[in-house]
Amino acid sequence: MKSVIKRGIAAAVNNKLLWIFIKPVAKLGFFAFYSRRVKQVIVNVEGGPYASIFEKKEVLSGPFKGMKYPSLSSVGSSLYPKLLGSYEKELHQVIGELMGNNYTEILDIGCAEGYYAIGLSLKKPRAKVYAYDTDETARALCEKMAHLNGVDDKVILRETCTAKELVHFKFTGHALIVCDCEGYEEHLFTPQNVSNLKDCDLLIETHDFLNLSTSLNLIELFKQTHHIKIIKSIGDIEKAQTYVYPETHNLSLNEKFELHCERRPTIMDWLVCTPI
Repeated sequence: MKSVIKRGIAAAVNNKLLWIFIKPVAKLGFFAFYSRRVKQVIVNVEGGPYASIFEKKEVLSGPFKGMKYPSLSSVGSSLYPKLLGSYEKELHQVIGELMGNNYTEILDIGCAEGYYAIGLSLKKPRAKVYAYDTDETARALCEKMAHLNGVDDKVILRETCTAKELVHFKFTGHALIVCDCEGYEEHLFTPQNVSNLKDCDLLIETHDFLNLSTSLNLIELFKQTHHIKIIKSIGDIEKAQTYVYPETHNLSLNEKFELHCERRPTIMDWLVCTPI
């Protein structure tokens, strides 16, 4: 019976006419599954096996070293790499370069519990930070982190950033936009708002596994106004094998994997866009 069902599904998927109708549903289903899986990633590790390493609840290394977490909790991505300081290490050099700029506004679209929003506010205290997330829990944690790190007067929490908002956003000088919004980036950046973003630096994580054309479309959109650099993520196995941190020196490879693992569904890209 199972083999009959499998053959039926295979025949339907390979039928070009039926695929026209199946593909949108399949894509939505995969996105829903991925979003659900992401939300389940180490949301709270209080009392976990590595809690002693992070007993101070602060980032141990990386560009946001010393940033305090109100609890051992994160939203949407793994907590251990953030506290260890290895989270998105592929971007550390770029972040260092961007921090050499004087920003008046920083927009963090998809801020989660506030790793970038609060970290960037600490690095650029003169900038006003707008932290967007549709998740209520994420915004609540971000608010707590802002207060704990003494930047609550500089961080403005908002629920949703839309393409229309980027058309009318009042930038007062040089701004930075950091975007990780789980595939929404292809709807967020449009021909209608690109002219308002021409003087902004942008760091956009693209989710091409949801739409193969996302990166290509964004590159086409910004190529007239920005220099574009592509940075690729590193697989979790390679991180465990190559990353060197004093806190993990005496751990096994499997333990290092657990601490560095970011659980991305595939190798992903970031677009670093700087004004021409």
